[in-house]
Amino acid sequence: MEIRKRKNESVGTFLYRFNKRVQQSGVLKEVKKRRFAARAENKRQRRVSAIYRVEKNREIKKLRKIGRSK
Repeated sequence: MEIRKRKNESVGTFLYRFNKRVQQSGVLKEVKKRRFAARAENKRQRRVSAIYRVEKNREIKKLRKIGRSK
């Protein structure tokens, strides 16, 4: 995308045109969408995470059973 300043155009007008063109193009939307995209975990990391979740859930259930959970 290329935007050139017109002859005798103020900076404010130029910025307004630029911002409008950027929003219409969808560039900002795409950047915001990709900003927090997580990388794919490998098999070992997924396994470790799953084991951790299972153990945490067991611990929470145990604490609820004895009345010491939130």
